[in-house]
Amino acid sequence: MLRVTDPLYALYTRRLRRQLQDGEAPGHIGLIMDGNRRWARRRGIGNPSLGHKYGAEHVENVLSWCEALQIRHVTVFVCSAENLQRRGDAEVAFLMQVIEDVLTRHLARPLPRWQVHIAGALDTLPDTTARALKEAVEATRECTTGAHVTLAVGYGGRQELVDAMRDLLYEQAETGRSMRDVAADLTADDIARHLYTAGQPDPDLVIRTSGEQRMSNFLLWQSAYSELYFCEAYWPAFREVDFLRAVRAYAARQRRYGA
Repeated sequence: MLRVTDPLYALYTRRLRRQLQDGEAPGHIGLIMDGNRRWARRRGIGNPSLGHKYGAEHVENVLSWCEALQIRHVTVFVCSAENLQRRGDAEVAFLMQVIEDVLTRHLARPLPRWQVHIAGALDTLPDTTARALKEAVEATRECTTGAHVTLAVGYGGRQELVDAMRDLLYEQAETGRSMRDVAADLTADDIARHLYTAGQPDPDLVIRTSGEQRMSNFLLWQSAYSELYFCEAYWPAFREVDFLRAVRAYAARQRRYGA
């Protein structure tokens, strides 16, 4: 495997960029940033949770690669609802602090390059983390670059659908419509309006690192017709050439949208 310090790495990276100049880049990429703890263990880091810190800081690098290809929508699976329930209190607290630090230092800064959106149940997060996420949304609301990053924090695709249906039913109940009438007229667009990602385009490409080949409850509705790409590298070791290969694979595919 080429190391980023190898002169051949830079040459190969430029070659991949040239190959993509005339190809169709995805407008929206979903990222499942998996393998932080395994990367830390392999590096001999005593506290595997430090992998979350390196992984979170690596997001900014990947966003810069997306900018270079004019990819305007990125959704990052930061942590799942299951992570919050199953991981130890110390690990969850560390991860939440990492999220708050990254938001403050990299995303919610003066002249932001990315408008921040949130997908997930904020009421399941510590108050400080929920507040930091809300402040990042407000701080970047007037971002003029046209680039949008959605952070899926405490996110679960099934719960998103439950919440969307609940909101839809509450909305319709306020109009006085019967449930029979609601069911008779229900469309996919009705549900999509109430998703956490309402107003955002569906992802064209979903990339998962670490070699795992599953969706793990990520954007179940939105990724119905997405192209999937699985990379062996752990997230903190995910290189620009790995990213460019994923985009190249996407450009070479013929999308069938379920056909």
